[in-house]
Amino acid sequence: MITTPPALGRPSTGHRRPGTPLRIAAASLGLVLALSGCVQSGRTSHPDNFEGETACPVEPDPSITTSARIAWQAIPNGDLVIKDLELLEACMPEADISWVKMNSGGDVIQAFGSDSLDIAQVGSSPAVKAASPPLSKDIKAIWISDVIGQAESLVAKDPAVEELADLEGKTIAVPFGSTAHYSLLTALDEAGLGDAVRVINLAPDAILAAWQRDEIDAAWIWQPTQAELLEDGHAILSSEDSAEMGAPTYDMVAGTGSFVTENPEFMRMWTLVQGEGARLLTEEPETAATSIAVQLDIPPEDAEQLLEGYIFPTLEEQAGPDYFGGGLADDFRSTAEFLEGQQEIDALAEDGDYQEMPYSEAIEEAST
Repeated sequence: MITTPPALGRPSTGHRRPGTPLRIAAASLGLVLALSGCVQSGRTSHPDNFEGETACPVEPDPSITTSARIAWQAIPNGDLVIKDLELLEACMPEADISWVKMNSGGDVIQAFGSDSLDIAQVGSSPAVKAASPPLSKDIKAIWISDVIGQAESLVAKDPAVEELADLEGKTIAVPFGSTAHYSLLTALDEAGLGDAVRVINLAPDAILAAWQRDEIDAAWIWQPTQAELLEDGHAILSSEDSAEMGAPTYDMVAGTGSFVTENPEFMRMWTLVQGEGARLLTEEPETAATSIAVQLDIPPEDAEQLLEGYIFPTLEEQAGPDYFGGGLADDFRSTAEFLEGQQEIDALAEDGDYQEMPYSEAIEEAST
C-alpha cells in the first residue's frame, strides 16, 4: 500500500474526508430518469442470462458507432449496475462495446500499457503511477466511481492482533499497485513499520486461498473478498483511517488519451449513463444492489451491505471543485510526489501532465 499524504481525493484544507457523509444531491440529468419499473428485482440468474429490457435514461443515440473495450472489476459501484442493466448498449445501440474483467489496478495498468483497453475501472493511485515515468502513459481520469472508506480494510486473523504494531514480523498480503496497496504503505509509514513486516503481492482470489491455508497473517483488501476474511478475522484499519493520515483513495474510471479525445460523443453518452448509475446507487439502492448481487453472485442483502463502505459522488458533485472542477488535478500531483518519495515511480511527469489528467469536458456538458 502506498501512503499518499495529500493523495488522490480532496486536499486536506477545507475538503470533506471520505469518512464524512457527502451531501448526495439528487442527480438531475435534465431528462427522464425512470428505471425502477424495468428492473427485475430479486432476480438471481447469471448476468449473461439477463433478458430484461432496461430503457436508456436519455434519448438513445444510434449515430454512435464507436468500438470500446471496457474493463470492469468486482467492486460494488455504478460500473456493475451499468454493466448488468446493459445501459451503455441501450443508449448506444450501434456501438461495439465489449467488457473485460480485471482483478486489480495493476492488471489494468498492464493492459493499458499493451494497448488492449480503452476504458477501465482503476484505483486513483495506480492511475497516477501509470501516468508517471517509467510508464508515462497518456491516461485520462473520466469518472470517480466511489470514494473508498471502510470498504478497503486491513483484516487480521489472530484475535490478539489489535493494532498495526502487533503485526511486526508478520506477513501481510495486498494486490500491488492497487489503492489498497497504497493505503497499507501509508499506514506502515505512519507507524514506522515499513521494514518490520513482510508485504506480499497477491490477487484477491489468491488472498482468500492463502488466508484459508494460514499462509498470511493479514490482508488489506476490498469487498467482496474482505467480507469473506471477516468471517474468521477482524479489521484493524481501513482506507478511511489512511485518508485521515492524508491519503484518501478513489475507485475511478480512466481511459487512454487517444480514445477519450477522439470519441467525444461516446464520452458524453458514457458520462450520462455513469450519472444514472450514481443516481441508482443513492436514490434506489435496492435496485442497484440487485444488479451488484447478480454480477458478484452474492445475495442482494449482502450487496446492500457492501455499498455501505463507499461514498458515491453524483454527476453534479463530480463537476464541482472537489473533483473535475479543480481539486482532482491537484491531488494527482500530490500523489505523484508521494509515489516518487516511495520510489514507486522513477520521477515526476512533465509539468502540466497531472493537471491534464482529468477529462472534464464530458462531465461539464452532461451536468448542465
